[in-house]
Amino acid sequence: MSGDASHLTSNWNFPTKVIFGPGRIRSLAEACKQAGMRRPLLVTDPGLAGLAMVRDALAANEAVGLPTGLFSNIKGNPNGQNVEDGVRAFNDGNHDGVIAFGGGSGLDAGKVIAFQSGQSLDWAAFEDKGDNWTKAKAEAIAPIIAVPTTAGTGSETGRAGVITDERDHTKKIIFHPKLLPVTVISDPELTVGLPPQVTAATGMDALSHCLEAYCAPGYQPLCEGIAVEGMRLIKNWLPVAYHDGANIEARAHMLAAASMGATAFQKGLGAMHALAHPIGALYDTHHGLTNAVLMPYVLVANRSVIEEKIARLAAWLELPNPSFDTFLDWIVSLRSELNIANTLDQIGLDDRRLDDLAAMAVEDPSAGGNPIACTVGSMKAILEAALAGKL
Repeated sequence: MSGDASHLTSNWNFPTKVIFGPGRIRSLAEACKQAGMRRPLLVTDPGLAGLAMVRDALAANEAVGLPTGLFSNIKGNPNGQNVEDGVRAFNDGNHDGVIAFGGGSGLDAGKVIAFQSGQSLDWAAFEDKGDNWTKAKAEAIAPIIAVPTTAGTGSETGRAGVITDERDHTKKIIFHPKLLPVTVISDPELTVGLPPQVTAATGMDALSHCLEAYCAPGYQPLCEGIAVEGMRLIKNWLPVAYHDGANIEARAHMLAAASMGATAFQKGLGAMHALAHPIGALYDTHHGLTNAVLMPYVLVANRSVIEEKIARLAAWLELPNPSFDTFLDWIVSLRSELNIANTLDQIGLDDRRLDDLAAMAVEDPSAGGNPIACTVGSMKAILEAALAGKL
């Protein structure tokens, strides 16, 4: 590994307890004990389940008298069946907490399994609409410890999980304040093995969270400030992490930026996510990659409302001759450097379901945060532009 991240080791208590820095995974057993766990269930994806980082975590817990189960039957876009299977494993094993370990799929699935383990209503009843979250038995939600292994979704500092409902082919955002993990262990050494294309897609996901939160209307200066600094970190360090995956300093800054993105989007998201969710549900695309492809087209669609704000952002990022166009050029250039697809057809879409996708996007909870009101027509126009590569 290259770079020196020893000076980045720290403990934070915002928005939850975060144990940050190289080697901090060694704190897992103690964190479980402090959370009241005596028999946790580690939830991760099948690709990570057999790796040394997971085996070592299970063995370290076992060595101090914390028998820890393993559940990894989840998809890249986790679905309701994965949640139901995980809840069954949790309850059959008499587990009392969840270690959500991995990228977005492991984190989201683990969080929703912990949430659902003591509920009597179907998991989809808690979709983030209206006051659905108040239907949950808060006292029955198991404690969660999150261990991110990608720098993208930031789900470790979020109060929601995204699950695909196979019954109606939609992605549902499940929200509850207690979905926020009680402790996060953010160890950049766990992200060193990420291949460049995953580093790129997840890093662009973090950028989309910060950017949409920054552009969302409403007065939330705390989140807005976090979003701006998150984007500065991404600008400076995502290319480094992409080109030199062993650079531990770059990995650390990207982990921080990902957590900042999910903290910031308490302010709102927008059309990138409103479109990426149904695209992922119908085409099973990678969420971060989908956001990255959509990003410049959504920016252009919102230009009339956000132009001045984006110019300020360009100045903060120290882009030359800061303006909306300068910022847009930087986004396009960054995508090119990271070998991100330019159009939706390059990730498997065609024009046969544009009407369905546009209608689903308008109904997605993220649509409410877009700077311009989302309509079926405006969402279809973005999709058409993103298919044709028209900016």
